Parts: sequence; structure tokens; C-alpha cells
Amino acid sequence: MVRGKVPARSPSSPAADSGLVRKLTRKKNKQKRFWKNRANGLHRRPPSADSVVVRPPKAPEDFSRNWKALLELLKQKSQAPEKPLVISQMVSQKQSEIIQQNRKETSDDVATEDQEATTGSVPTGSKIDRKMPAPAVKASGAAHDMKGAKKRADNDIATKRGGIKHKKRKAKEAAASAPTPPTEEDIWFDDVDPVDIEAALGPEAAKIARRQLGQSKSSVTLVKEQAFGGLTKALAMDCEMVGVGPKGEESIAARVSIVNQYGKCVYDKYIKPTEPVTDYRTAVSGILPENLRQGEEIEVVQKEVAEMLKGRILVGHALHNDLKVLFLDHPKKKIRDTQKYKPFKSQVQSGRPSLKLLSEKILGIRVQQAEHCSVQDAQTAMRLYAMVKKEWESLARGRHPAGVAPDSR
Repeated sequence: MVRGKVPARSPSSPAADSGLVRKLTRKKNKQKRFWKNRANGLHRRPPSADSVVVRPPKAPEDFSRNWKALLELLKQKSQAPEKPLVISQMVSQKQSEIIQQNRKETSDDVATEDQEATTGSVPTGSKIDRKMPAPAVKASGAAHDMKGAKKRADNDIATKRGGIKHKKRKAKEAAASAPTPPTEEDIWFDDVDPVDIEAALGPEAAKIARRQLGQSKSSVTLVKEQAFGGLTKALAMDCEMVGVGPKGEESIAARVSIVNQYGKCVYDKYIKPTEPVTDYRTAVSGILPENLRQGEEIEVVQKEVAEMLKGRILVGHALHNDLKVLFLDHPKKKIRDTQKYKPFKSQVQSGRPSLKLLSEKILGIRVQQAEHCSVQDAQTAMRLYAMVKKEWESLARGRHPAGVAPDSR
């Protein structure tokens, strides 16, 4: 009997194609799971017979055996005395046990997944599906907005309270760190000029010293009584002016006063007018007609003042006006104008501060209350300069450095 040959399947048959596709997809899925487990650090060998994890019994007949084993374990633990655990140690032990149990479960899940992959499919009720976290349900819009508004309000109240506490604390710290004013017991030294005390300890200490010496504030502040009365390295100058011309708007010099660095007057003269005076400005200048009739010629005053100021530091307030009416000039690096000194401007917060404002805010005395006095104005400017002499001179030296000697060649 001759058997017929079964025709061989051609590679292009549909059955061969479907088998090849299943084989390729299975291989591809296996490779994906392998690299995924390796990336998560979960790829391990399937547990051997020695390392099989003992899991809780599920069958009812195994409960009794488990209970007997538990009683024996408890009996052994009761016989061996143990140190009482602190709450933190108990919590840490519990956390470590939970972590170990989770690791064991993940290793078991990986092993079961590999076994199911060899069979070809994963059941829908597997542990992997059960461990997927449930999607979080969003709260309704109104409830969410109410919660957010309440949280923001609580935060605002907390920050406001914290800001108030912070401000109070800063105010207390500032009050504690503020220097206490000196008392009369602190100013115990004798034969010290209050001007020097003011430069070292401040105006409050100078007030106490003047009170103890029985001196008036203005005379001691502006003039150092027991001091040199001649020309010094720095001189302060001020001029009083009267008006000429049809409306008295143009100014000419009527009085010139110069004081030394201790406030002592070294020069004070009235000047004869070169033009008819149309406005004496007595309410401001204090000049009367009889003062000018006994005055000196302008040429003589110019010569004397120029000789006194030669090579010296000139101090004053708005000195460009005084030099203009005297028809004099002075080197710019030798001029100390209290109206243009920047620290004074920032201290009184004014771009062009008046001498009256500087005297009241910085020296604490009032000048120019009625008629102006050129001697008092010059003393006030010198007192302002003396307070900041070191800083001002160092600033002037930095701004106008000394010239380099020319090369001998």
C-alpha cells in the first residue's frame, strides 16, 4: 500500500505566518519585561526551594498548625528576657519589617510574572493588576475653590501676625541698641571746652557741659572764648549787601566780616557805596545809612581782604555771591562752601540748603531770626566746617590731588 506524501507547507502559507508572528511577539514581550524589570532593579532569579517564603495559611485545616507554632514561638520569647523597646525603636522595627515584606512580595510577583510569560498570557485578576493605584477623584470646583480661599485667608492672617511680631521685635532691638543719652554724672571733667566735648560726645553732652560752666549756648557754640585771636589757616567770610539801581535789584557790598577758625572776628568793616543806594534792605541786612557814611573805600577793602585770604582756606556759605560783590577771586581748591557740601545736603534733604536751615538742623542753634549779622553768619559757617574738618579735607585732597613735580629733562 503506497502512502501519499503530505504536501509541505509553503513558507508563505497563512498558518506558518501566524505561528511566526506569535513567536516574535512572545519574544518581544519577554525582552520588554526583562529590560523593564532590570531598570526597576527587580529582575532576580526565581526563588529556590531553600529560600521559599512561608506565607500565611489559607486553608482552614492549616490554621491549627499555625496556631501551635505561634504558641511555641511566644513561649520561647517569654523565657528569654528582653529589654523593653523604646517607641522610636518599635516604630523603626515595624517600618523595616514592612519594607522587607514589600520586597519579598515584589520578588514573588516578578517570579509569577516570568512563569506566566512562559505560558503565553497574563490573567486579568493577577496581583499586578490589583496593585495599580486607583485614579484620584478630583473634588468639585466649588468645594476646591472654597478650600483654596480658606487656606489663602489663613496664610494671609498668619503672615500679617508674623509681620507685626517681626516689627515689634525690631523696634525693641533698635530701642535696646540705641545709645543712652549722657547724664550730668557722666560729664565730670573740668576745664574742657564744650566745643571739643560736642565733637567727641555729641551735642547733648555739650549742653550739659555748658550748663555746668554757666555759659550760653550760642556764644560758646560759635566762638571759642579762650583761643587765639589772630589769622589762622582757615578763615570764614560773609558779606552784607544793599540794593542799587531803579528798583534796588542789583547788589553791592556794604559790610565784610572775617573770623578765624575759633570764631574770633579778625576783620569787620563797612564799605562806602559807589552808587546811590535805592534799597538798604535793613530788615535783612541790618544796614543803616549812617553805617555807610562812615565806611571804607571799596579799593582799600579789596586789597586788605585779598591780602588776608592769600594762601588760606576760605570758608563760607554761597561764597560766589560774596566774591562777586567784592570783585575778588580765590582758588577753587581752597574754597569750603557749606551750601555745596554734599553730606550737609543729604543730612537736611535739600539741594540748596540755607545757612539758617543748616544751623538749626546740624548745630541745633537758631540764627538769622531778625536782622542778619555778617559776623554771626561767618561764625556759623566756620562752626559747620570745624565739625567735619577731617572728612572734608580728606575729600578735598582726593578730588584735587597734589601735582607731580615736572621732569628735570
